[in-house]
Amino acid sequence: MGAEQVRDGFVELYGTQPDGVWAAPGRVNLIGEHTDYNDGFVMPFALPHTAVAAVSRRTDGVLRLHSADLDAGVAELRLDELTPESDKAWTAYPAGVVWALREAGHPVTGADVHLASTVPSGAGLSSSAALEVVVALALNDLFELGLQGWQLARLCQRAENVYVGAPTGIMDQTASACCEAGHALFLDTRDLSQKQIPLDLAAEGLRLLVVDTQVTHAHSGGEYGKRRAGCEKGAALLGVDALRDIAYADLDAALARLGDEDEVRRLVRHVVTEDRRVEQVVALLESGGDTRAVGPVLTAGHASLRDDFRVSCPELDLVVDTALAHGALGARMTGGGFGGSAIVLAEATDVEALTKAVGEAFTAAGLKAPRVFEAVPSAGARRLI
Repeated sequence: MGAEQVRDGFVELYGTQPDGVWAAPGRVNLIGEHTDYNDGFVMPFALPHTAVAAVSRRTDGVLRLHSADLDAGVAELRLDELTPESDKAWTAYPAGVVWALREAGHPVTGADVHLASTVPSGAGLSSSAALEVVVALALNDLFELGLQGWQLARLCQRAENVYVGAPTGIMDQTASACCEAGHALFLDTRDLSQKQIPLDLAAEGLRLLVVDTQVTHAHSGGEYGKRRAGCEKGAALLGVDALRDIAYADLDAALARLGDEDEVRRLVRHVVTEDRRVEQVVALLESGGDTRAVGPVLTAGHASLRDDFRVSCPELDLVVDTALAHGALGARMTGGGFGGSAIVLAEATDVEALTKAVGEAFTAAGLKAPRVFEAVPSAGARRLI
């Protein structure tokens, strides 16, 4: 849905023009999964799919929220009654942002919000982060808070961690707030230092496909939290602040020190090797060499997520295995796991055949047809009107 449509929807809903219209994208993670809450490295880029919000400021302590994507009326909330984990509906995400801003001392006094999103929900493409960031950016502008993108991302992460109750890392919100068109974002999640890495696959005759299995995942579910707790246990047992502090060269020695902690050992091995894979991809892209060499690194990441971190699922494995069997250069699940999407790096000339093969594999397995689209590195959050 375009900016004008969302603006017009606001007018129809609230009877007045909005103060502005903003957009924030979903993201796909090229490499670096489950490393963000371990102070590690990630490499996402923004998708052209966005959450769009028309917003006006209020001064009476009232927050009104509406989504064009849902068959529901306007939700009206009082700012002084916003309480963490009290809301289990979609409204928790924008309301959590308002709560986080106010908790941080920013003078947000209310707003009318009308939203629409083209980011697939539950596909591992950060639809919730897009929703949070677009509201945060709008309020930052309207209340002249002067916050930078990384600061908005931090507040949005706090909204999701504390208000929504999902133990997610900082990657999704930072990608939505800070990515640039034509680039992937190399992000150090410890100090939030960023580097924009040029990523023009089309110029090399390549494509990156997103295959949405349409198996829904939920970050607030217990399995995600168990993985995070296991990583924290591993760091404590190894005497470091975070698994980021285990050097790749020291991995074997660190694993040996974990004794009979088999589950923790698997988690540690994934995080340390995944940080290494991010560094490998950055080096490959910055060297100006053959981007095709990124493919095997992606595939190795999937094996680690499947076998060590154990967050894949049969549908994601089917995408990866089928794509590789039909000529893909590399493939892996992307996002938190337990469903969602996979990415496939392929020659442009192979896209049609690959897409057909994956669809046929799903049909043969009795599964709902996946949604396949090309991922093009796009702009981060911005004001539209």
